[in-house]
Amino acid sequence: MRAGGDLPDLLAAIARTMAESLGYDAVVVNLYRPAWDDFEVTTVHGSDAARQALLGETQSAADWGQLLDERFCRHGAYVLPAGAYESAPGKEYVPTAEPGAGDDAWQPQDALFVPLRHTDGHLLGVVSVDEPVSRRRPSDDDLDALVALADHAALAVQAALETAVAAGHRAALERLLVVSSRLPAEPVADEILAAVCSGVSEALGFHNVLAVLRDAHGRLEPRAAVGWTVEEMQRAEPVFVRDVEALLDPSFEIEGCFLLPSAEARKRISPRRPPYESERNGVGPRAWNHHWLLVPLHDSVGEVIGVLWADEPEDRLLPSRDTLQALRVFANQAAAAIVTSAHLRELRFLADHDPLTRLLNRRAFVERLEGEVARALRYDRSFALVVCDLDGFKELNDRLGHPAGDDALQIFARALHNALRRGDEAFRIGGDEFALLLAEATDEDALEVVGRVMAASDIRASFGVASCPDHGRESQTLFRLADTALYEAKRNGSGVRFAA
Repeated sequence: MRAGGDLPDLLAAIARTMAESLGYDAVVVNLYRPAWDDFEVTTVHGSDAARQALLGETQSAADWGQLLDERFCRHGAYVLPAGAYESAPGKEYVPTAEPGAGDDAWQPQDALFVPLRHTDGHLLGVVSVDEPVSRRRPSDDDLDALVALADHAALAVQAALETAVAAGHRAALERLLVVSSRLPAEPVADEILAAVCSGVSEALGFHNVLAVLRDAHGRLEPRAAVGWTVEEMQRAEPVFVRDVEALLDPSFEIEGCFLLPSAEARKRISPRRPPYESERNGVGPRAWNHHWLLVPLHDSVGEVIGVLWADEPEDRLLPSRDTLQALRVFANQAAAAIVTSAHLRELRFLADHDPLTRLLNRRAFVERLEGEVARALRYDRSFALVVCDLDGFKELNDRLGHPAGDDALQIFARALHNALRRGDEAFRIGGDEFALLLAEATDEDALEVVGRVMAASDIRASFGVASCPDHGRESQTLFRLADTALYEAKRNGSGVRFAA
């Protein structure tokens, strides 16, 4: 028995060993199920009739508590003579063997139980022995032998259970390691989070996993899910970071995760309706019962950038510390991958975009302008180049400071962007100077775009316009002509000037 191995085989060995070495024709193992706070008959050593009657039967922990009463305890076993109890788990099956004779004779209605206890004291199961070959009730020596054997059996059961848990935890870590090794290579946050949700579900046994990320307004936007769909979670009432912060109560923090009973979670979101109610629930002190499990995702300075929400555990049990620790480590790696991915995307973006206005930058402008000139000449097409800058920008900076100047540049950049037609592009080419490339635009088209910019912004600006190929057939000439027209418009106050 101490060799461990598969739990069903081990329980069968325990029952057989007790029967053969101690002289009982019937031995029944009732194994504790923490998800249901009950005991299930998992093993019956005895007659076919006993197996058919008892296998799979369950009895609540409360009912067993009435039987494992100290008044029945002798030498660590629980001896219940016929008539001393109202009912006993499994006694729907009454042995058909003849009773013994004499003062210490065994009766078919007698019950004899011995607990299998974990080394920390909690019950792993209960073994019921019956139909003694001697047809006599047990002596103190018989009970000592039974309890000694049960203690060894309990150690074997504990080892088997712990081995199974350890193997599962090791497999989970290996699975998470595989997923984690791929995270830095995932190009965008949604793909990272999809891999995270799948990894948490497959490795840690949660049927439902949701990943949300904070948007610019503080709303937590569903980005990836397993079990749920992103679409159904997006239809739920909007949730903001401030709503979740109420759930991140340190008194419910375990290994960096936040595990809240349903009543506590509801208190913190009242009067909001919870977005989901768990369906895979159990009963008892160790069972999952509408709990909430949230794991915040933090950036490098500790700000919450998102949340992982795990629900519907496969085993219907509260996650162990090992599981929560693995979940936290995985969440940390996911958050780091998301931040790294965002940084890489920002670096790529800034290679040809201006960081303040988010418009294309001067380097991109030079490349695009040369490309547009070549395309116009090759395919006999035209385009317009608009160069503009803000009127009185230096005075604005001197009077109100650079933050006010930056605000003005951003407002004007938005006006440029919003005025563009499909296929047009806007650039910040330096300081308060901007440019527009207007594909296949006539002078009237260019004037219409400039008019939209002026109408959309309270900030005054001057514009110079040159067309290819009418005004120039190479990029430098075209830019020089548009720039000259800009300064002529600024000088005479006309606002817009076309190249001569």
